[in-house]
Amino acid sequence: MSDASPNRIPVAVIGGGQAGLSISHYLREAGIAHLVFEKKTAMHVWREQRWDTFCLVTPNWQCDLPGHPYDGPDPDGFMKRDEIVAYLDRFRAKVDAPLREGVSVLRVGRRADGAFDVATSDGDYVADQVVVASGGYTVPIIPRMAERLPAHVRQLHSEQYRNPQALPDGAVLVVGSGQSGAQIAEDLHLAGRKVHLAVGGAPRCARFYRGKDVVTWLAEMNYYEMSVDQHPLREGVRDNTNHYVTGRDGGRDIDLRKFALEGMQLYGLLDGLDGGSVTFRPTLTAALDEADRVYNGINAAIDRHIAEAGIAAPPASVYTPVWQPAAEPTALDLDAAGVTAIIWCIGFRPDFAWLDVPAFNGAGHPKHRRGVAAETGVYFLGLPWLHSWGSGRFSGVSRDARYLADRIVERLKAPEEVRSDGIRQFVAAG
Repeated sequence: MSDASPNRIPVAVIGGGQAGLSISHYLREAGIAHLVFEKKTAMHVWREQRWDTFCLVTPNWQCDLPGHPYDGPDPDGFMKRDEIVAYLDRFRAKVDAPLREGVSVLRVGRRADGAFDVATSDGDYVADQVVVASGGYTVPIIPRMAERLPAHVRQLHSEQYRNPQALPDGAVLVVGSGQSGAQIAEDLHLAGRKVHLAVGGAPRCARFYRGKDVVTWLAEMNYYEMSVDQHPLREGVRDNTNHYVTGRDGGRDIDLRKFALEGMQLYGLLDGLDGGSVTFRPTLTAALDEADRVYNGINAAIDRHIAEAGIAAPPASVYTPVWQPAAEPTALDLDAAGVTAIIWCIGFRPDFAWLDVPAFNGAGHPKHRRGVAAETGVYFLGLPWLHSWGSGRFSGVSRDARYLADRIVERLKAPEEVRSDGIRQFVAAG
């Protein structure tokens, strides 16, 4: 294909979620021609992969997409699924991105001239630069042991769960206690279903503390401005599990100990499967204690902020466990317990198999600095902790997108230089 091909574009954006549309906004603002490729429909995840009672776990005021801050009547509330979809539909209309929906990107590879071949289900393109905005939550994780479960036990991933009524009658085993697992377990529990929950290592935090939403306190403390380079864990923070809490019914804590008092059965980490019996590691007590330690630690940090700033606030408090496991349950006979469904809430993994360029580290993770890949002309956007806590959320993706758009513009305007190996690259003037 020659450079004169009508399929030559300055920038190809892969992914039509909020990240892809955010950078499209800034590229269009800068007058940079581009295409956004989306294998399904723009922001389909919010429509198709969220349960009926799903809501944000951060206040609405944190929704701040490019040119589209939260525009509803309840900034301190938590939008429900349909409200989120409507908010994003309005954002999409404002951006009016050059979208190619229903088009899968099959391969992106480097050309001899330094540009990229972009092979899609709708033909081939050549792009000078590529933005990978397909996200970090692409492929549902389901353990191989799931293949050995009895056929009469229905299995689904958290992205497939909709409501308790859609499941067969009987008890439900929820595996994983991150944000999705804890909220789905609560949804089933409130509906009167018997829930067995395999508790992982996810931390938790308070919803409200000393008169404010904890997110508001953390924003005042500039936590959300902290970059990954400033975080004590550095890049290790990208592997952290999100704290479980909920915005349901105006927002509240999720306390698994309280659920246990009310009849939910808690276990440690899922360990294996022996016939119709599921086994667990004896990690429940440690997991609950660690989640509470983080909970109290966040509140203690808020206490210090209040004291140092001289802020008038309600008195401090420390969470005291309302329940302790009498023993560590290590097995569950599915049939004897009447378990008819298992919901896997153990997360997702990204899928970059189509990106055939050396832009990854030894562990297979994108190698980048603030989204600018080590491979010239490649950028990542929308990943958790790409730059800060908000990078994979509505609160920080706009800043990341603007930063990358500026880098793209700089490269397009820079003089061209040929490396000794003959591969073309653009370098900044001076």
